[in-house]
Order: sequence, then C-alpha cells, then structure tokens
Amino acid sequence: MGCCESSLFTELGAKKDNPNQQQPQQQENHHKQPPFNHHPISTNTSPSSSSLPNGVSIVDGDEPPSFTEYSLSDLKAATNNFSSEFIVSESGDKAPNVVFKGRLQNGRWIAVKKFSKTAWPDPKQFAEEAGGVGKLRDSKLANLIGYCCDGDERLLVAEYMHNDTLAKHLFHWEHQTIEWAMRLRVALHIAESLDYCSSKGRALYHDLNGYRVLFDENGDPRLSCFGLMKNSSDGKSYSTNLAYTPPEYLRNGRVTSESVIFSVGTILLDLLSGKHIPPSHALDMIRGKNILILMDSHLDGKFSTEEATVVIELASQCLQNEPGERPDLKTLIDTLSPLQSKADVPSHVMLGIPKHEETPSTPQRPLSPMGEACQRRDLTAIHKILVTTHYRDDEGTNELSFQEWTQQMRDMLEARKRGDFAFRDTDFKAAISCYSQFIDVGTMVSPTVYARRSLCYLLNDQPDAALRDAMQAQCVYPDWPTAFYMQSVALSKLEMHKDAADMLNEAAGLEEKRQRHGR
Repeated sequence: MGCCESSLFTELGAKKDNPNQQQPQQQENHHKQPPFNHHPISTNTSPSSSSLPNGVSIVDGDEPPSFTEYSLSDLKAATNNFSSEFIVSESGDKAPNVVFKGRLQNGRWIAVKKFSKTAWPDPKQFAEEAGGVGKLRDSKLANLIGYCCDGDERLLVAEYMHNDTLAKHLFHWEHQTIEWAMRLRVALHIAESLDYCSSKGRALYHDLNGYRVLFDENGDPRLSCFGLMKNSSDGKSYSTNLAYTPPEYLRNGRVTSESVIFSVGTILLDLLSGKHIPPSHALDMIRGKNILILMDSHLDGKFSTEEATVVIELASQCLQNEPGERPDLKTLIDTLSPLQSKADVPSHVMLGIPKHEETPSTPQRPLSPMGEACQRRDLTAIHKILVTTHYRDDEGTNELSFQEWTQQMRDMLEARKRGDFAFRDTDFKAAISCYSQFIDVGTMVSPTVYARRSLCYLLNDQPDAALRDAMQAQCVYPDWPTAFYMQSVALSKLEMHKDAADMLNEAAGLEEKRQRHGR
C-alpha cells in the first residue's frame, strides 16, 4: 500500500505546522585527500554507486571507510549547521569541545567533535595527529573516519554509536540497569581496545571515563576514538573532576600508559558501584572490607561474590598511587577473560534495548534505470528520465469536452508549457512556480506534473513538499511506478529509510506487472 493510503499525511501535517523546522541541506560532497598517505574512502562498486560523491561509501552497517578529509560544508549539512539539537556530548554547548551527531548525504551516521577555535592553531599538526588516530581500525573502537581543517575550524569525524554511553546506562538509566555479565563484558572490551591501540603505537588515552565508552547498533561496547587525541595541542589531557585524575598527572601534568590504567580503575569502580565514586573514597571502603556496600544496589544481589571480589581487587591495583605498581593491559585482559559468561547472549539483549535495524542494502526485486536512480537518490538521473518520458504516462487521465477548452484552459496549458521549459533547463524554482499555476486551476490533473514538481522540491531541499506531490501523483494514477519511486526518494531524504525501502520494492513490483502486460 502506498503513502496515499497511509498515515503519512498526518505526520507531514504536523511538520508543516512548524515552519521553523529546518531540513538538512542537500550538499555535494567535496572530499579532499589528507596531506599524508591514506587511502581514499572506499566506494561501492555496484552500478548504483556511480553517481555518489567521490569518496563516499554506502551507509551504516558496512566496514568503516578509510580516513579522509571532509569539507566544512559536508559537516554543516550533516549536523544541520551544527544545530544545538544535534549535540550529544555530556555538557551540551557549555563544553569547550562539543560533539554533534550528524548524517552524511550517503546516509552514514557520524559523530563530529568540534574543537574550540584556539585548540589547534597549526592545521598541519592537527591533520597529522588526526591521521595517526585515523589509521586505527578495530571492532571495539568507535573509529575515526575523517577530519576537517577549514580556517579556524578543527573537527574530527567518527563512527556514530546509536545506543548512548556507559555513563548513561550506569548512572541515568530509565528501564533497567546493566546486568552483571554485561558489566564484565564492558570491562574486557575496554581493556582489549586499549591493548589494540597500544599495539599500534597509540598507548596514551586522554580522559578515559564512562562517557568515552559507547554502545553500537548491536549494543556492543566500544571505546571512543576521540580520547586518543588531546583536547588541544598543548592543553590539558583531563577535563573531568580532579578527584578522578591520576596522581602523577596532578604532580607533573604528564599522561603515561600507567595513567591510562588508573583511569581503567575508575571505570571498574563505576561498573561495580553503579555510581561515580572518587577513587580515594572507594579505596577506603575496600580497605575496610565494605565490599557489599560498594556494590550497586540495583543489581539486587544478582552477581557472583567471587567475581566481584576479583574485579574489586583488580580495581584497587589499578588505582595504586605509584604508577609502577599498577598492572599492565595484558594482566587486565588475563584477569577479566575467565570471568566472561553468557558469551552466546547478544549485548543488546543484556542491555535490554532493541537491535538497530538497517535498511536492506539491496531491493527484493530487480530495478529499472528509474528504480536504480531513486535507490541511490541520484536526482540528476531522475531528472533526465522524467524529461525523456515526457507525458506519455498521462494518457487517459484526462478526458475533456469541447466546452472545457476555455481561455482559462489555454492559460493553464501555457503555464505547464513554461514549467516544462524551465524543468528541461534545470530552472527548478521557476518550474515549481509554473507547475503550481497549472495545478491550482484544477481543471486538469497530471501525475507527471506532480512527479516533476516533486523532483523540483527535492532539488530545493523541500522533501516534505516532494513527498506530498508524489503521494498526489499516486492518488491520480494509483498503479504508476514513478509515483512510488518519487515517494521512496522523498522518504529517504526524510530519513524514513524502512518506509523508503518498502516503497522502492512496491514500485519495482508495479513495473514488473506492467512489463508482464506489455505496457
């Protein structure tokens, strides 16, 4: 069933009532190669990838793309011009370095860290630091996929993790707390991701805390790549409360690999207690044998005392005052690995969250050239096809008597003719105006005019209006594949990707039906 018969009219009406709501601008990606040896972003090798911007790969769920430089316009479009509504960092816009979520034109979700203007004055130094982190690729990292240096702007671009932070799940949960087995899994993943980074020459991790541990679309824990770079070229490595800062950093302002172990100890305390307890206070509790008081009461006793004792002992070792007395990462992994249970239970089940479903990467039916253009949202190709097909699909939709050929009718057809010339010449704003004159008269209804105006709206960053026109085209001609195809593109632009995929398949099915009947 198409949108003409669905509840989408209601949703669109709600959006129309809010004239201040901005839609992400359609931008052409202009990726530039970084000033060091990195491979460009991998591209989709299917035929539908030919119109994608250079250096862009298809959406979430695939391997992270290679590290690249993004233009500022790409990132402005992805984040709605760095709108405050897109901020995901814990301190909101009050933080010196703010993190935004965003979505690139190809559908990939990203996290964008925006540094303060003076944080990295030397663009070459920033690019080189970012490039070192960008070489890392691991399933337990939220990987760095790009950066931007434009004037005073310094930005990092990473994979976006859909299911919040460890801090949110431990300290601000709504439905259920994290169960014990999942907490042990988080601890091991942190140790393993740090070990991977260390093996690649990136042993230092700055300001490790519960906000740096993220959960991906499957609920698996990942370590944010942002902590692998300092907040400024010569600034502080720790922005959290000094009570959680390694003692040697307070003494000399330097971060070492042993400092990272201390921070792991603070996260182990978070996992044990479900609270952000200052290490000195927690150590006093441990020395006083008040282990049960330390444990998170929301676990309701559903944990192994033996396992908890091991983790508490490990945390106390990590929090030793002297760096040399702390365990190394291999010891952490060797200690935490035997504690893992429920290995066959997916992380999203243990977190109590639904699994993130991605749009099917391929349609269920073969696509025509129009279908392929709509699947990849290639508006230029769609325009070319609509110009070529002209009005042949309008045959039979209007039967006018001789009496209806009035001067008003001639004026209306002249408006459509002017719209057709503007549409052919890619003057899409003029085409909208002319086609609107034709439609407003109402004597004739043309599904092709609705489809053409729908495309014009898409090319002017008005997906709501585009969807309404595509739906009207379907109402005029209920079995017209083009109406469904245009709805698919508009739905995709509105980030309703499941509905867009369904509409694409419905359009392909109608085309198959037409071909069987020789139309």
